[in-house]
Amino acid sequence: MNKNILLCGVGGQGTVLASKLLAAAAMEKGLPVMSAETIGMAQKGGSVFSHLRVGEGIQTPMLREKTADVIIGFEPAEAVRMLPYLAENSWVIVNKCPVIPVTSVLKASSYDGSEMVEYLRRQVKHLIVIDGAAACREVGSPKALNMVLLGAALKSGALPFTAEDIKSVMQKRVKPQFYELNCRALDYKNYTAEA
Repeated sequence: MNKNILLCGVGGQGTVLASKLLAAAAMEKGLPVMSAETIGMAQKGGSVFSHLRVGEGIQTPMLREKTADVIIGFEPAEAVRMLPYLAENSWVIVNKCPVIPVTSVLKASSYDGSEMVEYLRRQVKHLIVIDGAAACREVGSPKALNMVLLGAALKSGALPFTAEDIKSVMQKRVKPQFYELNCRALDYKNYTAEA
């Protein structure tokens, strides 16, 4: 079974690490995998997205529009921006907390992410919305967002992996002092599924 996964956010949210863990989990299971990342101005809070394709017969890592089985959105506007890639009847897992762009701050914009989440609610059949700030407080680290979102995507059934698959690759690729925190974040459950 082939799976097309798109992860998107802004620099510093852990998008690339989440993508690398998924690719490593695929390799450990003996599944063919291809990935491509576009990180642009990631160090300055710019857009980051990763295309990840798992399964037989893959020719290119890049997804075509309307082919993503799941979009994991670390930032609501970035999830909306990637929505053209979503296949019909597929999943979006999104953090409702925005990263406010510098231009919005300078213009005193009122962007708070809620309008993006409302748009997703109208457009997406299978939606999981996570309060990333609250989740990170509960888990104990502001850097745990990527694992919280990855855990929600695993629980949705949209990914061909289990939490144990990800924990196994985390043991090899994450610093030992962060392993327990990342496991707690991966197991986080206080989110809401939306129709």
